[in-house]
Amino acid sequence: MRRILLALALGLTVMALPGVAFAVSDEETVRLLRHNADRGDANAQARLGYLYETGSSGLAKDDREAARLYRLAADQGHAGARNNLGAFYKDGRGGLAKDDREALRLFRLSSDQGNAFGQLNLGVFYRDGRGGLAKDDQQAARLFKLAADQGNPDARVDLGYFYETGRGGLAKDDREAARLFKLAADQGNAGARLALGYFYETGRGDLAKDDREAARLYKLAADQGNAVAQVSLGVFYENGRGGLPKDDREAARLYQRAADQGNATGQASLGVFYETGRGGLPKDDREAARLYQRAADQGNAAGQAYLGMFYEQGRGGLPKDESEAVRLFKLAADQGNAYAQAGLKRLAP
Repeated sequence: MRRILLALALGLTVMALPGVAFAVSDEETVRLLRHNADRGDANAQARLGYLYETGSSGLAKDDREAARLYRLAADQGHAGARNNLGAFYKDGRGGLAKDDREALRLFRLSSDQGNAFGQLNLGVFYRDGRGGLAKDDQQAARLFKLAADQGNPDARVDLGYFYETGRGGLAKDDREAARLFKLAADQGNAGARLALGYFYETGRGDLAKDDREAARLYKLAADQGNAVAQVSLGVFYENGRGGLPKDDREAARLYQRAADQGNATGQASLGVFYETGRGGLPKDDREAARLYQRAADQGNAAGQAYLGMFYEQGRGGLPKDESEAVRLFKLAADQGNAYAQAGLKRLAP
């Protein structure tokens, strides 16, 4: 089962601020930024907005103040502020209503000014068909390349994925994908570490199969909170791979972390541990059924298959319902799940 899920960070631009590097403390930095922002300096407004958004330099997080400052800078044509304000409209943050069309307008302005984050975000909108745009992988690939050429790690990951899968008019090229993933991984990007780990695990992109290197990369990404990496590392602990000891407790802990983030594979894997009482967890069919249901609702084949089995047997507080079991088995079987295919043969030969 493919375990790559490329997290697409919106990328908040860290803007250079001449003179501030000489400030002797966070308090002095903020004082200088406020002074210059109040005088209408767009760069100071954008940087101060970033500090409010991230809660940096001793400031409390305040998305509304960040949005206000980004707007002031964006109205003066500041490319980074336009991107960041666009991200706020995309997510409906800072007291702003969600508005993909306004986000698109701002991303386009930022991109046209050569801002790498604006190019990345505009590419994502073309890839996903958002903001009134038709899906256009070729435009997305072009924009990802522009941003990747400026060293943007998220764009390198997205472009690498396009090379891996042959999207956007690009020829399939695992070697180029691996190169891009490596560049971004070296920049500390969690999605790149996950993707590169998968390449080492499977021996793709002219990389020798290396479970130890895959485990190392999965751990780095998992420690950054990447849910798919947490699942992948959990699998390695469950099976004792990559130089790691077999450790069901650590696997259960990692599946729980991923499940708590809504990851369907993590939910299904954790459900198995509750069903079987592994990893120090009590046997609990009801909790297993709940987790299988959450995974199945996201279209996860394993969740659908295991939930179908619970309906077939009337377990986990669910009624015995062979018609529901068949429905779930069919959904999972259509995704190639062998367990579900066997279930269909039993119930609908």
